Amino acid sequence: MSSNTPAPAPEPIRELVLRVMPMPADSNANGDIFGGWIMAQVDIAGSIMPARLSRGRVATVAVNEFVFKQPVSIGDLLSFYATITRVGRTSITVHVEVMAERDPENPHVVKVTEANLTYVAIDREGKPRVIAT
Repeated sequence: MSSNTPAPAPEPIRELVLRVMPMPADSNANGDIFGGWIMAQVDIAGSIMPARLSRGRVATVAVNEFVFKQPVSIGDLLSFYATITRVGRTSITVHVEVMAERDPENPHVVKVTEANLTYVAIDREGKPRVIAT
C-alpha cells in the first residue's frame, strides 16, 4: 500500500453489551413480553458504546428503525449486541440486535428484535458536545 492510499476502515465491532431475562411483571395478558419493555432495554443497550466512546453522557435523539421479529416470552434469556455504525461530530448511530436463548432442555437461539438508534453526546447542561475521538 502506498503512503497516499488511505487505510481501510476498521471492521465494525459487534459487542455483547447487556443480558437480561424478562420476568412475569414484564408480560402482557397473553404471556408475551411488552414491546415497550423490550424497547427500553434496547435503548439502554444501545447507549453503552456511545457513552464509552464519547466519554460522557449521551441522550437518545432518534429511533431510526425498530423491528420486532419474534415474540419474547418469560424465561427467554436476551442478549443485546451493539455495533456502532456511524460517528458524527456530536452524534453516534448504533445497530442493536437482540437474540433470545430459549428452551433450556432443547436450547436454541433466535433473533427477536433489531433496531438502529442515534444518540447525541451532551454536557452537564444537556447541550450537544463535540465527540473527541
